[in-house]
Amino acid sequence: MRVDGEFVLYWMIAYRRAAWNFALDRAIEWARELKKPLMIFEALRCDYPWASERIHGFVVDGMAEKSERLEEAGIFYYPYVERASGAGKGLLEQLAARACLVVTDDSPSFFLARMVRSAAARTRVLVEAVESNGLLPVSAATTAFPAAFAFRRFLQKELPAHLTEAPKARPFAGLRLPQLKAIPGDVVQRWPAASAETLRSSEWLAGLPVDHRVGRVATRGGQSAAHELLRKFLAEGLARYAESRNDPDVETTSGLSPYLHFGQISSHEIFHALMEREGWSERKLAVRATGSRAGWWGVSDAAEMFLDQLVTWRELGFNMAARNAEYDRYESLPEWARRTLAKHAEDERAEVYRLGAFAAARTHDPLWNAAQRQLTREGRMHNYLRMLWGKKILEWSRAPEEALEIMVELNNRYALDGRDPNSYSGIFWCLGRYDRPWGPERPIFGTVRYMSSENTARKVDVRAYLRRYGE
Repeated sequence: MRVDGEFVLYWMIAYRRAAWNFALDRAIEWARELKKPLMIFEALRCDYPWASERIHGFVVDGMAEKSERLEEAGIFYYPYVERASGAGKGLLEQLAARACLVVTDDSPSFFLARMVRSAAARTRVLVEAVESNGLLPVSAATTAFPAAFAFRRFLQKELPAHLTEAPKARPFAGLRLPQLKAIPGDVVQRWPAASAETLRSSEWLAGLPVDHRVGRVATRGGQSAAHELLRKFLAEGLARYAESRNDPDVETTSGLSPYLHFGQISSHEIFHALMEREGWSERKLAVRATGSRAGWWGVSDAAEMFLDQLVTWRELGFNMAARNAEYDRYESLPEWARRTLAKHAEDERAEVYRLGAFAAARTHDPLWNAAQRQLTREGRMHNYLRMLWGKKILEWSRAPEEALEIMVELNNRYALDGRDPNSYSGIFWCLGRYDRPWGPERPIFGTVRYMSSENTARKVDVRAYLRRYGE
């Protein structure tokens, strides 16, 4: 650490929010201790895998909102968006050379951990990575859990000790720091900051070198949009969540997954808003850690079910990403799943499709096509149908390894919550991760759990869904 630096630098890469953020809190703590200004630096490359107007636009929405909010709070914010591949190279090093230290986000998502390690090796000041992924620190578990039940029981044992700590809801309230007026002219001339007006310009976004074939959708990014969705879900969706979350014709899910993925809302904030509504206190926690999905939190059935998705399943994905370097590779599947899929790899397929046909929703199955159209049109897919979507790709691909490649490509290219550890959990579940063998043994699937469109249509009413996303 360099005490004579000009400022404390918070390099925002995963938790793209200005509240409920342990990494931001740590940067503020350092700025107070050193009596230095705080600079929040948020950059957006144009050459990351699956870079598109859809993903770029969602992130830029949040940057524009932060630009205005942080100016009001008196915090120096430096939003930088690359206008050519590699144009931002060297910027972090230039800022770090003037900083006392760098605080950044510790996340196993996507390529972020590798990027932080690389940056730390190139800078001459302390780079401190702080975690703010979920309610339970990822570091609390030293191994990857093979099933939700085992991880849930671990959570129930370990989580209570962490529930008393939460990031600050209003980190800038009463904050008095020295003001940073500007950054050196040679830096800003080479790497100009994007103004809020520029960030909100659709024409400017259209000129950036990303894939514009995957265009913007109605869902907009930013903390305000996330807060409105949370408010609406708690007021309207939660009461019906337990009985209707699997019904594609009823909108009872929260829709918060993209905002969680891009760090525009924190699971801590969602948790606190939900529990305030439920009138919850820690005294309601069950004494024993049974691993059961229901009954541990001591809240309504709907809230228990939602918390199982927000906490257990989401953080199980982060556990896998952090503890298994091959979490996104076929080889990370359980041994039993790889064995049974290999046994049936040569089974005859009634239909075989390639990536182009899948992407264009040109299969013989109207329900599968409708789910794919929702993904391409809206950047999302109903959670229950996403399971069917993946199972049918396995059934209609030439090999299970190819099926995985297709699922990853389609999900990461079109879904706003793609590239996320939780998203990979859903994809790999279709191939046996976090599951067990199921009988009877079937062609292609072996003992991997089977799903069909016919059974799905019998379980839930999909008629309105088919009309909405029909050809």
